Amino acid sequence: MQRTKMKKEMLFYVPELPQELILEILSWLPVKDLMRFRCLSKTWTTLMFHHAFVKLHLQRSSKNKHVLLSFYQYDNTVGDWNDASVAVAPCSIHGLLENPTSTINNCIRRFSKTNIVIGACNGLVCICGYFDDTDDYMKYWVRLWNPATRIMSQDSPHIVLFASDYENEPCYLGFGFGCDDSSGNYKVVVILLDVQSHKRETRVLTLGDSSWKKTLTCPLFPLLNQVVGQLVSGTLNWLALSRFGYGPYGYEWDTVTIDELVIFSYDLKNDTCRFLLMPHGLLEVPPCEPYLGVLKGCLCLSLDYKNTHFVVWLMREFGIQKSWTQILNVSYDHHQPRHCFPLKFMPLLMSENEDILLLADEGSQFVVYNLRDNRIDHTHGFNVQSYFYVSYDYVQSLTLPY
Repeated sequence: MQRTKMKKEMLFYVPELPQELILEILSWLPVKDLMRFRCLSKTWTTLMFHHAFVKLHLQRSSKNKHVLLSFYQYDNTVGDWNDASVAVAPCSIHGLLENPTSTINNCIRRFSKTNIVIGACNGLVCICGYFDDTDDYMKYWVRLWNPATRIMSQDSPHIVLFASDYENEPCYLGFGFGCDDSSGNYKVVVILLDVQSHKRETRVLTLGDSSWKKTLTCPLFPLLNQVVGQLVSGTLNWLALSRFGYGPYGYEWDTVTIDELVIFSYDLKNDTCRFLLMPHGLLEVPPCEPYLGVLKGCLCLSLDYKNTHFVVWLMREFGIQKSWTQILNVSYDHHQPRHCFPLKFMPLLMSENEDILLLADEGSQFVVYNLRDNRIDHTHGFNVQSYFYVSYDYVQSLTLPY
């Protein structure tokens, strides 16, 4: 009888661990588990969102990279691509490489068509909303969303662009989101086109501020059609043309020269800008506009070469032109049936050892490409019609969106 009583007492004995050890253990756990543990006590709830613990957990989580995909999804009941919704899916790299379709379906979230995903940083996703029911002005605002904790901020202060002052359609603007690591401030950047002065103007909203601030004005140059800037090394980057003073209503692609093709880079710390050059090996302008993305934290330039090859370049050291490396140059003829027009690909992610590249084509299909053997390993079809896939480096975190 005495032995049975001792066993019961031992079952209910929980040793009191040092708080430092508890923090160390918790900092390695996934966000999903930590969210469940909040119900244990108010103390634990407070702990989960203490800035020191959030920072420690983010440092640990950054070693477990994920990818955030954004794309437009077709609603079969509507029958009109103009009514496609914006879809967002934070995914594991392993899951995407093994089975893209089921991985995306398990974590997808949809937003209305009047939203644009403009970046991801430290587990936060920035979503820009806009109002366009008038010809006189456009109204923009942003919200920050943490997919792991499912917490979303309120709408930011609005930025209103009147047609008499600015070319206010989204296609004429540039949007970007990132963090100034030196201060820890999260910033949203909008690049505007002043139709009166023919100048580029940059407005910045710092998380927590009550208004947008003008930080930069420079001579007008064309941004290419890719609206969202790519976040690398504390900078936001857009493809552009170094053709100053050009008219406000665009450019003709067939008149562009290779020397004019550049990357406009905005420094989030210093609120300054510069132009980065194309790879030395890119000798002529591609038949259609290239795409600027990010693979493994590096700028990635993908393009069609003479409508016969798909080429991917990687800038291994940010801002260093000599570091551009061609990682893929594949003939369409060898990897797909002949069509009147080549199939267009979009690089989404690269494996840690850089031997596998996941591509999305213009339809609902994913291509897993073996870089080591220069061949397609397999393809996956997506069971819902979708288009224009964009990927962002992503980590699950406890970072609060406000």
